[in-house]
Order: sequence, then C-alpha cells, then structure tokens
Amino acid sequence: METKTRILHGAEELFFKYGIKSVTMDDIAKHLAISKKTIYQFFEDKNELVETLMSVALKKDECEFKQIQTDSENVIVEVFNMMKHMGNMFSKINPNIFYDLQKYHPNAWKQFKVFKHECMAKMVEGSIERGIKEGLVRTDINAKVIARLRIEEVEMGLNPEIFPPDKFKMLDVQLAMIDHFLHGICTLKGHKLINKYKEVTEEE
Repeated sequence: METKTRILHGAEELFFKYGIKSVTMDDIAKHLAISKKTIYQFFEDKNELVETLMSVALKKDECEFKQIQTDSENVIVEVFNMMKHMGNMFSKINPNIFYDLQKYHPNAWKQFKVFKHECMAKMVEGSIERGIKEGLVRTDINAKVIARLRIEEVEMGLNPEIFPPDKFKMLDVQLAMIDHFLHGICTLKGHKLINKYKEVTEEE
C-alpha cells in the first residue's frame, strides 16, 4: 500500500473510532508506527489530511451508491439496500465526527454539502422518477422538491443539537427518516412491497 494511502486509512480508522478533534497527528503516526515527519511529507497539516480523506470518501460513496442503484431490481429494493449500506457505514462511525467536521474543518464539510446537492439530490430524484415508472411511487410527487427534502433530512439527522448523541443513535435516526420518506412517497403497490421486504429483512 502506498504510504499516502496508508496514512489516509490509518487516520480514517482513528477518526471513525474517536472523532476527529480528539485525534492528533502524533496519534496517527503512533497508530501507523511511522514518524510524524513522514505524514507531513504528504499533508501540510491535519486539516489538509481531513479534506483529502473527505474527497476520497465521497468518491467512494458515489460509486457505491450508483452500484446499488444499478444492482437493485426496483426502487423499493434500492432503498432497502441503501438502508443496509447506511447501517454498515454508520455502525463504524463515532457520532462526533460530523460535529467536528462542521466546527473545525469547514472546507471538508463544504465538500460534503456540495456532494449532497450535486450528487445525492440527483440520485434521489432519479430514484423517485424510476419508482413512478415502476408504479411504486405516487405520480403526484414532485421529484425535485422531495429529493431536496430527503437530502436535507440526512444532514438534519447528523445535527447533534436536534438529535443529541447521548439520547439518539445516529443510525436509528437515519433509518427512521428513510423509512418515513419511503412510506410517504409510495403507492399502495409500493407499500405492499415494503411490507414484503420488511418481513424478509426481519427473518434474516
């Protein structure tokens, strides 16, 4: 593994476990058994490391989201697969990480917001339009409006002032929101399919 990639992986492991603010460059160097000088050969400071990590993570997320869309036989399956992916993702993340990004790394957080509006919104809009064609989503849904509503929900679920980490599990909040979203946009045919897949999921 290239040294730069190894540093990014090591930093990600620590950030996911402890949050970003509490992890120092010394911690990353010790975790990887390398000198801090080696890290500074690739990153000017911790902020640049975080921004690079965010860029890499968003590109990976985009590829994975698109693959889920491609592999899913209909929009209901797609949402359930997204929920499963989200479950795996959030189960590994310290809830403080999003607060730390907003407060201490505004440029990295800006990357997330751009990704949210330019990538996520278009994907959700496309999924809604697909669902309408499949007869699983209501035809009276305004895809552009509801897509924006959905992605704003994602960010709201990460806001510790609205959902304090000591009272709410981040994953529970996101899953509740996506479940509410799905039931709100679906037709009766869609609801029946939701119930079918819920039973399958519970049996697993």
